[in-house]
Amino acid sequence: MRVLVTGGSGFIGQHVVNALRADGHEVSVVDRTPYPDADVRAVVGELEDAAVRGAAVASGTDAVVHLAAATSVLGSMERPALVHRVNVDVTAGLLELCREQGVRTFVMASTNAVVGAVDDTMTEDVLLAPLTPYGATKAAAEMLMSGYAGAYGLRTPSLRLTNVYGPGMHHKDSFIPRLLRAAAAGGGVQVYGDGRQRRDLVHVTDVARAFAKSVVDWPSGPVIIGSGRSHTVLDLIAAVREATGCPIPAEHVSARAGEMPAVVVDVTTARSRGWEPQVSLSQGVRSAWADFAPSVAL
Repeated sequence: MRVLVTGGSGFIGQHVVNALRADGHEVSVVDRTPYPDADVRAVVGELEDAAVRGAAVASGTDAVVHLAAATSVLGSMERPALVHRVNVDVTAGLLELCREQGVRTFVMASTNAVVGAVDDTMTEDVLLAPLTPYGATKAAAEMLMSGYAGAYGLRTPSLRLTNVYGPGMHHKDSFIPRLLRAAAAGGGVQVYGDGRQRRDLVHVTDVARAFAKSVVDWPSGPVIIGSGRSHTVLDLIAAVREATGCPIPAEHVSARAGEMPAVVVDVTTARSRGWEPQVSLSQGVRSAWADFAPSVAL
């Protein structure tokens, strides 16, 4: 297949491109930064620019994997209009290009934030009820995809990712890279609240395999991609301390508005489609640590 990956130069994007190419697909990329491998066709520019979108969705494209997005939950609360433009308007423009160009498959990186806080385990059947502008924009994008699937026959899987981590995230500001930066610098981290918030972490290579599989034959609609195991923030600190051998002091500060108290997910649907998380938390943390302390022996 000929597959376009938006945001393909990013952390998740490079792993997805590698997984697709390993499966024999012809892959191109559109991103605001150049792709590091000259053998991959790349369009450089902002997807908010219609001309950039038009250049990226070339004639003969079979599938689009849409990873490009504004992903900060807290950032969306400060700049909701910007996040709407990036996450909703751009998705709508890409879907329309797919309709015009005859692209039959559109896969998007979504999030479990579309359902907000859930007291029980999250499944794909939980009603959409986002609590932040970020979650709302991803819910809106999922609804656009559903509309194009129903009206025009596009196949539109949306992969609701949990917290993704692994090699290549040294520039990110999520909790695992903050911990690893602190370990490398001999410093500490701030913990919002009591640190008992629970999170599901999934390794980026497992995520990349899910996208590679979904492009081929997964049906339209949401599918949760996570490890299926949740850990408290305190557990994550302990795991990074063990992997790095560094003390990483933790300072507790006030909880932040909009942060979900627990993310517990069921990955049965993904497993039924032949996908299985394979990387454990300890393995994954060590793989990410190599970026921050390159001399570490894996």
